[in-house]
Amino acid sequence: MDFAERVTRIEPSATVAISNQASELEADGIDVVDLSVGDIVDFDTPENVKEAATAAMDAGHTGYTPSNGIPELKAAIADKLHDDGLDQYGPENIVVTPGGKQGLYEVFQTLVDEGEEVVLLDPAWVSYEAMAKIVGADLTRVDTSQYDFALEPALDDLAEAVSDETELLVVNSPGNPHGMVYSDDALEGVRDLAVEHDITVISDEIYKEITYDGVEATSLGTFDGMEDRTVTLNGFSKAYAMTGWRLGYYAAPEELVAQSGKIHGHSVTCAVNFVQHAGVEALENTDEAVEEMRAAFEDRRDLLVDLFAEYGKEVASPDGAFYLMVPVRDDDVAWAEDAIEQAHVATVPGTAFGAPGYVRLAYANDPERLREGVERLAENDLL
Repeated sequence: MDFAERVTRIEPSATVAISNQASELEADGIDVVDLSVGDIVDFDTPENVKEAATAAMDAGHTGYTPSNGIPELKAAIADKLHDDGLDQYGPENIVVTPGGKQGLYEVFQTLVDEGEEVVLLDPAWVSYEAMAKIVGADLTRVDTSQYDFALEPALDDLAEAVSDETELLVVNSPGNPHGMVYSDDALEGVRDLAVEHDITVISDEIYKEITYDGVEATSLGTFDGMEDRTVTLNGFSKAYAMTGWRLGYYAAPEELVAQSGKIHGHSVTCAVNFVQHAGVEALENTDEAVEEMRAAFEDRRDLLVDLFAEYGKEVASPDGAFYLMVPVRDDDVAWAEDAIEQAHVATVPGTAFGAPGYVRLAYANDPERLREGVERLAENDLL
């Protein structure tokens, strides 16, 4: 077959590929400590959320919904955004999607033409690059790994990278794969550059509710000058342990919603009806469950940082999300292959995120499995 150029520009997702490899080894009877994928292994979706989905199905909410989402969910999302200081968004600014990834895809497709510039802050989640390549964008990357993944010291580098030709900048805080929460000073620097060069910014806030040490993640769209140039994206997968439910959303100026809605309507039509009703319950009645998970992730972060220190490996302690970037040898791809083949520990090479010389570990896993994973790496001379 003769395949379209847009699909040959991209590689399969590195995180999915590693997870698939781990699953194949496990099918052969090999015990793998899988720290590769950003799933939540030992927390189930809160019971009240599952009950809300069941009640919605029993009530007959199994057909199509309005394309951009049911009114109850859009109102609940608007309330959540207002609590975050994003008063510019009403229900009319919101598109509910089957997963946050679908929302990102729609925004990229709506805003970026072939040859236009997209800027990423490295290390960056693997699908940003793929989405940029699918639309034929010119990709510019700004490396923050030299600053322990902080953005503020990289602002001069970002200023050199962007220009009046930059169409889109993606900001992810707390970030995947590094877990850093960007400071208000850093976000003000982003604001200044976005306003100066008339850049639209995606603020990916999927991990916003998962932060540590009293740190809070500020929404970029709350800064003066960003109200009408920010697309705020979030979802239910991470904070509410709903990865498999596939429910997300983005909030944007009405003119963008009108255009992206064409793609939404012609592709997915709408998010699943009863899942949207479960989303209302998640937003309104799960604060205790969210805090329980957040506290557990903070403990696991501390456990891993301390374990690596015991083996002489210093790692940057993240402020949020549930990932750790671990420095390894220069060929991080080969290191990750050795880790899964020899130690049976699955990690993701930093190269996939634009950060060679590192691997990413996901620690949304049982503490004993985390400890076992580090010990296996040490036993196989990988630390």
